[in-house]
Amino acid sequence: MIAGDRLDTIFQIATPEGCAIDLRVAGPVARARAWFLDFLVRLMIWLLLAISASMLGDFGFGLLLLGAFLLEWFYPIVFEVYGQGQTPGKRSCGLAVVHDDGRPIGWSAAFIRNTLRGIDFLPLLYAAGFVSSLMNAQGKRIGDLAAGTLVVHVAGVRRLPAGEGDVGGEAPPFALTRDEQVAVIEFSQRVAALTPERAAELAAAAGPLTAGLDGEAAQRRLQRIGNFLLGNRVLTVIAVAAAPDDERRCGLGSGG
Repeated sequence: MIAGDRLDTIFQIATPEGCAIDLRVAGPVARARAWFLDFLVRLMIWLLLAISASMLGDFGFGLLLLGAFLLEWFYPIVFEVYGQGQTPGKRSCGLAVVHDDGRPIGWSAAFIRNTLRGIDFLPLLYAAGFVSSLMNAQGKRIGDLAAGTLVVHVAGVRRLPAGEGDVGGEAPPFALTRDEQVAVIEFSQRVAALTPERAAELAAAAGPLTAGLDGEAAQRRLQRIGNFLLGNRVLTVIAVAAAPDDERRCGLGSGG
């Protein structure tokens, strides 16, 4: 749903854990700019392929056609899946594709939204997609509507380092109040977007949860506890560009 007290470019979602996350929806101008940058990248790759194929005669021409097909249809799919929702153009413009509930995009959604670009392009220059994006509050083109995806502004999209240092999950050493659970969960979600100094400061404020630990060790313990509270899952952190900290909040205890 759209938060009623914010601009209509802010899309608010509520996670099953009770966390409210505000996503800033990208408009057609920002998306067009990202598309143009991706077009330039694909054009440069295609030109390199054309130069190489020209030395191989008819066989090279066949390879060139295959390369053009792969660039047109699989370039965005592969980058959106392995680049955490960001093609090079989207990354340059601070955009990313996510599911409607904020989860990272997968193969199925990436395939659906990109194969339907042919319909969005009709009758010319993505006219159908442009009209569709103007007719719904989340700025979705037809491919996004079918795939259940959003294009949002992000300061960065990255996964918490589950394999890096084996963050994993860890049960808290004692029972936590609802407010304490909210604080730990919020830290585990936001730590990747914090400066090392701020993360260390917040970890030190956790008191008994990080007793005997400091710096990175304290941060990792809080991450593990946060992951445990959320079902021992690896979280995806979406740092919303230009969104103040109080717009990314958890409401487990407040019912918000």
